[in-house]
Amino acid sequence: MRSLLASTAILLLACAGTAAAQDRDATPEQRVERLERQVRQLQSRIFPRGQPVDTAGLANDPAASQVVVTALSNRLDNLDRSLAEITRTNEANAQRLGTLEAEIARLRTDSEQRIRAIETARPTAAATPSAASSGDDRPAATQTAERPRPAAAVTAPPRTGDLNADAEAAYDVGYQLWQQKKYDQAVAALRAMTSSFPNHRRVSWANNLTGRALLDKGEYRAAAEALLANYRGNPRGERAADSLYYLGQSLMGLKQPAQACKAFAELEQVYGSTLRPDLKAMLPPAKAKAGCR
Repeated sequence: MRSLLASTAILLLACAGTAAAQDRDATPEQRVERLERQVRQLQSRIFPRGQPVDTAGLANDPAASQVVVTALSNRLDNLDRSLAEITRTNEANAQRLGTLEAEIARLRTDSEQRIRAIETARPTAAATPSAASSGDDRPAATQTAERPRPAAAVTAPPRTGDLNADAEAAYDVGYQLWQQKKYDQAVAALRAMTSSFPNHRRVSWANNLTGRALLDKGEYRAAAEALLANYRGNPRGERAADSLYYLGQSLMGLKQPAQACKAFAELEQVYGSTLRPDLKAMLPPAKAKAGCR
């Protein structure tokens, strides 16, 4: 190594001496070219394999600093957190969407069942015009009877396996108890019927008759609540209009004629020309009694 450095120094001195002698007569461009040649000669001697003197075969790119590494690590952490948040939000949205779809399907099924019940009820009503026109709350099986059955005959009907027949029989029990003025037993039987057969067309009848039994018993507030619930819960039910009329009667019992007038006005507005003749005939005297304008 020492010999190499000595040789290099001698070469540099020699080149410097030669250059000093030649610089007197040379132009600046010639001097620059001469110096470049001398540098290349020196490089070829020191690095015989051709590595450039400025790098000696090493990379020029600087190593990454700690600040850069920390910044990149923080950015990666932020990206991970953002991706996790997006994934969580997507999963929550998917769960909400599934819940909404299930609720819509349930509502659609319930609506279809109610529509089918209404469509099924229409032929029955057409086959028994006397019941439809009179507003009689008796079931079809008992509408031809002149008097209610004796109290001993009114018991919970046995199940036959026929859903429609069992519902009709359960409603008939409540109706017979109401006819015999056994209002508490009638209310219990009618509510049991609606609980056992919630999708049957007679549910509207049973809820309406429950309100009428409470009204006949003098429990006006309970009657108003039951009748209003039947009307709002199923405004297209076969006895929804009746419930709205008897709601007005219950409000009269509560000494609220102004509210009764609102019930009668809503009855006319909602059902209008579709009111049964008996309800249409009962409405003007009821409005006059309440002092409706």
